[in-house]
Order: sequence, then structure tokens, then C-alpha cells
Amino acid sequence: MSRRKPGPPGAGSQSDAASGPARVPRVTSSKVSMLDIPGDPWLPPDDGMPNSVVAFPKPPRKRRRRNLILAIIALVLLMGGLLAYLIFSPALALRSVEVSGNTLVTTEEATAALDPLLGTPLPQIADGQVEQLLGGFAPIDSVTVSAVPPSGLSITITERVPVAILQSNDQFVLIDADGRQLASVRDREVVQLPLIDGGTDAVNSEVFSAIAEVLEALPESILNRLGHASAESVDSVELSLTNEQTIFWGSAEENEAKALVLEALLSAPPADPPAEVFDVSTPSSPVTR
Repeated sequence: MSRRKPGPPGAGSQSDAASGPARVPRVTSSKVSMLDIPGDPWLPPDDGMPNSVVAFPKPPRKRRRRNLILAIIALVLLMGGLLAYLIFSPALALRSVEVSGNTLVTTEEATAALDPLLGTPLPQIADGQVEQLLGGFAPIDSVTVSAVPPSGLSITITERVPVAILQSNDQFVLIDADGRQLASVRDREVVQLPLIDGGTDAVNSEVFSAIAEVLEALPESILNRLGHASAESVDSVELSLTNEQTIFWGSAEENEAKALVLEALLSAPPADPPAEVFDVSTPSSPVTR
């Protein structure tokens, strides 16, 4: 009797094969899956509904990054809104101006010049606007602007320093070391500065710069005691005190040393008889006579 080798498990007769489709195993990697064959009784029935997909939560790192981005956007929007409020809010509109440091320019003149800024929110007021509005006053050299919330502005004025006066008809004009006319007064006695002879045209003379340099180097204690300043040449600047004493300065060189020597001479006990002339043209060897 011939023996037939047994077939593989699950193998049947031809009638079994005809009874339904065969399931063929497929090896992928280390796992075995079955081919999806239409009509396979081992597969779940196709009811026309889409297969459900399990949604896995996002990793914590991605959630933190998303939350951080949203927080930054919210902060930017908040800061933008706050900035817009500060710039355009009528609550910060300028209502008062405080002026200090002024002597030659009156407070009323300065505040009146700044009237166009009233009602403007403080954040919109630039230093340049204030400087431009006050630029028409010759005595003003510079200004410092600071806001005083919620609606005030503080202006500190730095004025040019007058060193002498010139006579123009019945008025006396204050000038600085550059010959700039700063202000005018009618009473000579209210200004304790030396008078430069020659009227307002004296600033155009060749000796004016030498006189101005000397006067600029003098301390206020001496400058206020001077009555006149003159020079026949740039090397012969001469000053006179209100008590008729004369100071021969010479050229506008070594001004600081000469000023120190002159201050010491005027502070010393008066001689007997009092000196009429102080010659400091050579500061290392001053002479009195």
C-alpha cells in the first residue's frame, strides 16, 4: 500500500478548496499578518463606516511651546494697547509748564512761547519741539525737558553768560563773549558789568575778541567790580574798577594765571597810599603803583 505524505495543516480536499477562498500567511519582519482577501470570513464585516482612528495626545513639549507662543502674542498685544493709550490718551495732555534757570528771559515769555504744546499728550512732545519754540530768545543757550506726569512739563533753561554791556542810544545792551546781544536795560546801575566803549559797533572791532576773552576769564567777584573795558590793540587790554583803580592786562594770554594774581592783589590789605594801577601783564611778576 502506498503511503501519501500528509499535507500541510489545514489543507483539505479539492472540495474544501472550492468551498471558500484560501488564507495565505505573509511574513513581515517578525510578525505574521493575513492578506486581506475580499470575502475573507476572518475579517470584520464591511459595514460602510470609516475605520476609527485612536487620537494620541500631543507630547507635553509641544503643548508647552504652543502655550508659550500664545502667551507671547497676548503680551505683545497688551503692550501695544498700553503704548497706544499712553501716546494718545487725553489724560496725559499737557496742561501746565514749569520754567526754571531763567534770568534774562522772563517766565511769562517762556511759558507763552510754549502755548502751542498745550493739550498735546506728554509722550508726543519731543525735546526738539521745546528747543525750537524757545530758540527765538537770544539769551537761551540750551534747555532740559522732563515730563511731570500726568500733565506737566518741567523746563530748565541754561542762559548765555553776559560779560559786558554796550551803549545804544538810551539803552544798555548785554553781550556775551561772542558779541551776541542778549538783552537790554535802561538803567546802567542795575547791571554790574563793564562798559565797552564804541557802542554796538564795538563787537566788529579787531580788539573786541581780545577784550571778550579777558572778561570771560575773570571770576564773577571781579567782573562785578569793573566799570569799563577797553583796548587800543590786542596786546593792550585795560580794565578799570568802579573805584577808579586801573588794571593793565596786556594781551589775552595766560588769562587764568592773570586772573588768579589779580584776585590775590585785590584781596590783600590796601597799601598806604592805595595802589592806583595793577599791572598783571606778566603774571609771574605783577606790579602795583
